[in-house]
This record gives sequence, C-alpha cells and structure tokens, in this order.
Amino acid sequence: MRSLGIFILLLSFTVIFVGCGENPSAEIEEEETEPVEVVIDEEPIDIEEPDEEPVIEYPFSFPFTGLGTEEEALERPVMVMVENSPNARPQSGLHQADIVYEILAEGEITRFVAVYQSESPEIIGPVRSIRPYFVEVGEGLDALIVHAGWSQEAMNMISQRGLPNFDEVYGDGAYYWRSDDRRPPHNLYTNTELIREGASNKGYRDTWADVDLTFADIETILDGDPASEVEIPYLLGYKVNYEFNEEENVYYRYMAGEAHKDRETEEQLVADNILIAEASHYVLDNLGRRDVDVYGPGTGYIIQSGKAKSITWEYVGGIIRAFDENQQEIPLLSGKTWIHIVPIGSAVAIQ
Repeated sequence: MRSLGIFILLLSFTVIFVGCGENPSAEIEEEETEPVEVVIDEEPIDIEEPDEEPVIEYPFSFPFTGLGTEEEALERPVMVMVENSPNARPQSGLHQADIVYEILAEGEITRFVAVYQSESPEIIGPVRSIRPYFVEVGEGLDALIVHAGWSQEAMNMISQRGLPNFDEVYGDGAYYWRSDDRRPPHNLYTNTELIREGASNKGYRDTWADVDLTFADIETILDGDPASEVEIPYLLGYKVNYEFNEEENVYYRYMAGEAHKDRETEEQLVADNILIAEASHYVLDNLGRRDVDVYGPGTGYIIQSGKAKSITWEYVGGIIRAFDENQQEIPLLSGKTWIHIVPIGSAVAIQ
C-alpha cells in the first residue's frame, strides 16, 4: 500500500510538470484574430489641373509691332543708320528694333535702317552715314533721323524738308560716343535716351503721326507655300539666310553664313515677318552711290510662320506694305519685321 501511494504521488508530480512545460503561445496562436475593417472613400478624388496662364488684354498696342502695352505709344520713333560691313559686326541693338530695313548702299555693301519705339536699347551701332532713299524711309515714318555724315543730296533733302536729324559729323556729337575696342569709323554708338534728350534740347516736335500698320489675329495663317529656309543673295559677302523655328514661330537670321547675334547679349536676331521687295536700283557716280526706289509698286514676297506668298508691295501711309492678288493688304504678325529691298531679278531662294 505504501508503494502504491508513492506511485500515485509521483504520477501527480509528472502531470503537473508536463502541464507547466506546455508552449504558452500555442493557445495564443489558436485565438481568432478579429479582421480589420478598411474603409475606402467611394467619393472620386479631384486632381487639380494646373492653371492656364491668363490671357492679358492690354488697352493699347505698339504701332510697329502690334504687341500689347499698358500705355499708348505716342513718342516719335528713332531711326538709326547702322553699319553692316564685316568690321562693324556684330552690331549692337538691332535685336531690339521694331522694324529693320536692309538696303544696298554704295559699293556692294548693305546698310540697316533700324527703327525703335517699343524698346530702348542702351547701345545702338555702329552708326554710319545716310543716303536719299534712307531719308525717304525716315520721313515716311515721321522719325527722328540718326546718322553720321551724309551724301550732298541727302543733306539737301533733310535741310529742305526740315526733317529732325542728329548728325554726329556736323554738330551733334554730344549725342554719341566712340568705343575704344574698335577702330574708327566702325566704333560710333548712340542710344534712344540720348536721342530723345537731344530732341528736347533741339525743340523737335514730340507728338507723332502714327503709320497705322495692320496686324493679323493670332489664329491667322498665311495662305502660301512652305518656307522653312530663306536665302537673300545680296552682293559679295552680304548673303542673308533665315531658318524657321517652328516651336517659337520665328525666323532666326544668319549673316554671311554665321548666326547674326547682338554684340552685348549674344542673342540671335529673329524676325516674325520677312518682307522682300524687288525694286529698281541705279548707280549714280563712280563712287557707287545709288538711287533706290522705295515707293514702288513692285513684286516680292512676304514670309510668316513657315509660309511664303508672292505679293505686290507699295509705299503707302509712310511704310512699305504687302498686298495680295486682290490688292488686299496682308496683315503682319505681331512682333519684329525685317524689310529687305533687293534689286529686281535677285535670286531669292525659298524652300
């Protein structure tokens, strides 16, 4: 009996020991875990679209560019004779001109007539002399005429017609300066601030007769042939090229095979409108001075937005304008305009 009691006691301790050795986590693993309820918002999520840039409507526009402005442009334009010989390149301030004429001068060089109103460059030049047909361009624009020297006929024309002018060679040197990094005569410069100061000092009229140019609606596309490249073969080393940039909708200008850039900013010159006018040219003397017909009518091309159209041109209301086959004026695109007057029969290439 005593042995049986000891056996029962040992058996009880074994049961207790085994119970204590069980894995306590087993019971936890068997417990059911309540599911987590995930709530999804059934409302659509609004993704904000980037705001479109607001279209600014200006009360006025610049007469020569058609671009908007907060204040009416009433100042007389400034017309500067800018040299284009190789020693004068790169020029300063041409990229800020509203309109630039390029016309043959004496010999076989071209010269620029740069017209400023919407912008006021700090440096314009090099400035050179004037000829009668350049005077006629300036008179039509009712501009302040800026030059350094003149032919006798040009001087007579300015004097007889009482045109406002600034001649560095004969008395108006205060409105110019010469740079030290180029040799004369390729180092003469001015700016619009000096010229407007001079106009006040000389008592020139400050009101202006608007030339009233016609500009297109933004949606207007020229009805013409493709024109991604333009070549204007002025004489000798004065070949001009333009290449159309479709993304920017402008033509980049090249001079004698190189990008034509501003001297100070290195910004390449561009045109929104290119007008090519074939005109009569006559050599007058053994120095190669010319007479150029800037009045027309004549034939030529207008080039805009990758398109070119044959036109007739005529000097009307103070400026050369393009007309279609129905004699309706072709509007300009807002922006900068280059007008090239070339001899009749020039081998202009457009493709």
